[in-house]
Amino acid sequence: MISKGKCIASLVLGVCGLVFWLVPLFGFPITIAGLVMGAMERKKGAKGMATAGFVLSIIGLVLTIVNSAAGAYLGATGQLF
Repeated sequence: MISKGKCIASLVLGVCGLVFWLVPLFGFPITIAGLVMGAMERKKGAKGMATAGFVLSIIGLVLTIVNSAAGAYLGATGQLF
């Protein structure tokens, strides 16, 4: 039996990950949690919300990684402040 709770949680975390990618400290754990929940529910046979949460989490994770890399580069070259 597929629980709708984890599907909804994956979707909510995916949407939150798209908001919190600007702060990598928050973006990483949120998107990874959404990714894990979405993958678990997709493995059980859930479609729809679990897939949407999974995809949104991947997009949020990529944005978070790009933001982290840009911040690290700017900080290393002294251009940040």
